[in-house]
Amino acid sequence: MKKTSKLLLSGAVLAVSVLSGCGQGAEKQEASGEGGKKNVTLKYYNWDNEVMGATTKALIDQFQAKYPNIKVESVPLVPGNSVETLKKLDVTMSSGEQIDLVLFPSIDETLARAAQGVLAPLDDMYTKENVKPEDEYYVNPKYKGKTYAAMYQRSNWIILLNQKALDEAKLPVPEIGWTWDDFREYAKKLTKGEGNSKRYGAYFHNWGDYANPILFNEKRNPFLKEDGTTQFDDPSTLTFFNLRRAMEKEDKSTTPFADVVGAKLAYRTEFFNEKTAMLATGSWMVADSADVQKYPHNFKVAFAPVPRSSKDAELGQTSIGGQFISVAAGSKYKDEAYQFIRFITTNTSDAKKELSGWKKADDKKIIEGTIAKNKDLFNTESLDKALFDKRIHAPAPSEVVAPYAPQLKKVLEDGFSAFILDGKSAEDARKQMVEQANKIIKENSKK
Repeated sequence: MKKTSKLLLSGAVLAVSVLSGCGQGAEKQEASGEGGKKNVTLKYYNWDNEVMGATTKALIDQFQAKYPNIKVESVPLVPGNSVETLKKLDVTMSSGEQIDLVLFPSIDETLARAAQGVLAPLDDMYTKENVKPEDEYYVNPKYKGKTYAAMYQRSNWIILLNQKALDEAKLPVPEIGWTWDDFREYAKKLTKGEGNSKRYGAYFHNWGDYANPILFNEKRNPFLKEDGTTQFDDPSTLTFFNLRRAMEKEDKSTTPFADVVGAKLAYRTEFFNEKTAMLATGSWMVADSADVQKYPHNFKVAFAPVPRSSKDAELGQTSIGGQFISVAAGSKYKDEAYQFIRFITTNTSDAKKELSGWKKADDKKIIEGTIAKNKDLFNTESLDKALFDKRIHAPAPSEVVAPYAPQLKKVLEDGFSAFILDGKSAEDARKQMVEQANKIIKENSKK
């Protein structure tokens, strides 16, 4: 969710991106440092906002103290927006600018670039260090048998709730096993007021993850079945689309999608400004909830596991995704870039604020440190349950690797937009999505 781009790389990126890292400035960085080691500067592209940037700076400072000959320059392309960042990144890569390290918001976006040849495989570097990535990280993005990124941060779907609004409505914090129908009922009861002062019960952002979260949380792959056919013909496409329409049009309990898109609403702002009482999001929002300077609020935040599709659905399933760091194929300093990746992904200092992608990290300690200064603004019991209940788990790993997944995600986004904005029926929208997905699958099966 911090999450995702709508476009694959353009042909221009494929043709020219091998030049990334070959800019003129790169040639000037090889002066000798201490011990005869050359001084280099790495450029690390990301979408850091102020909160994320503070963590990145602390980690870079620690890295440079250990490796004084390696300077790391953080380059946030579009702060706080991974979608727009990836669009800019693709253009930047095609321009020949120096790019050494790239942060990606999902495995799909990582694999899309790996398939285009703009990322360097890490396997030889892992072997040289005598490291088995499967023993180190929860998820290791692989394309054609090679590993193209290390998992930096891990995130799972959760629901943020305004505790004050829950208390006003005399509602308990939802427990594991609640359903999307229960979510709808909560949204109705949490909606309050009219006009500009209205507080909606729930907010859904415009990313594809929100068009049908059942596919993302309960399927091994949200876009493709294990036989390689589309997931969009799944019955949940109809049920969730119709749930969204009912919440918006009948209950008037969720922020209108036209406003989300037209006003380019920011989900953090909507929640912390109390324009909505519930927000489906990722666990990175724990750190944002703790930063009252950046996101001032005086209400306590409660947390719940993501709802399931029905009472019969498997208990505790949630999408566990994350952020991944890759080395650009055109980087002149791949070994140094790999050193930085290993340092930043395995770091266990107080600088880390989010769940780690590294299996050996103490995530409970990280979260306790993240909320320590403003612990009174957290329903800590609900937070612990939402993040660390042992029954919460991801669906079984998919065997399907689809570098064209971002194209399929756009089909889902466009299909939902046509449904909710243009008045298409759920069945017609699903039919359109299935046809478009089948075309994309067929085209890519020829490659």
